[in-house]
Amino acid sequence: MEYQNILVEVRDSVGIITLNRPRALNAICEQMLSELSLQLDLFAHDDTISAIVLKGSDKAFAAGIDIAELQSKVETYGIDALDKTYNYFKQIENFSKPIIAAVSGYALGIGCELALACDIILVADNARFGQPEISLGVIPGFGATQRLAKTIGKSKTMEMILTGRSLNAEEAVAYGIASRIVPLADLFNEAIDVALKISDLPANILKLAKDAIKYAFNSNLDAGIAYENKNCKICLESDDFKKSLQSFMEKRKK
Repeated sequence: MEYQNILVEVRDSVGIITLNRPRALNAICEQMLSELSLQLDLFAHDDTISAIVLKGSDKAFAAGIDIAELQSKVETYGIDALDKTYNYFKQIENFSKPIIAAVSGYALGIGCELALACDIILVADNARFGQPEISLGVIPGFGATQRLAKTIGKSKTMEMILTGRSLNAEEAVAYGIASRIVPLADLFNEAIDVALKISDLPANILKLAKDAIKYAFNSNLDAGIAYENKNCKICLESDDFKKSLQSFMEKRKK
């Protein structure tokens, strides 16, 4: 199957999905998430696939959301603009097979949240994680306030989200966001090696292990993310957000 915004390949028992909007630094649009959702569903039903590797480019895993599309959605649908995106993230979070995010370059905003929704994160030495949404008068809407707080604690999460400060690769590993740092040139092959090691185990055991770990980590997470989503919708209705978004678009046109 051919896609416009992702590339797909299979290596042995590993499904590989590459985010592919290089001119936009892999800014995430609805079509990209729709394609990702469809391919994950295909991999879920393919018994020859045991693990997934999700990656971007050397410069950007995903450098945020498609701002122009976001503006159009908010103007058209108001606070319900991102409900479909929220459901795509639920699919990723609940995916039955392990997903390994190979993160190089920028993982910002929704891009950071996409990595956080995966099971294992390997990072290149040039990786940067950040949630700069507050500069647009909005808060993260796809899990960052909850997943970061459960992973790195309240204080660091507050600083990241309230100031927009990003984390480098060393900080991401030290704080527990990522598993380990791999040289950029080796990142993809290392992610494949990890996926292949996972694939050697019985599928039913993998599913049970993943489920048990998620149960420990995700208690009350769904409720927390739903609460975050509600607050994000309030931001989408605010004048501050609309003014910030318009200002951003005007600066981009210059």
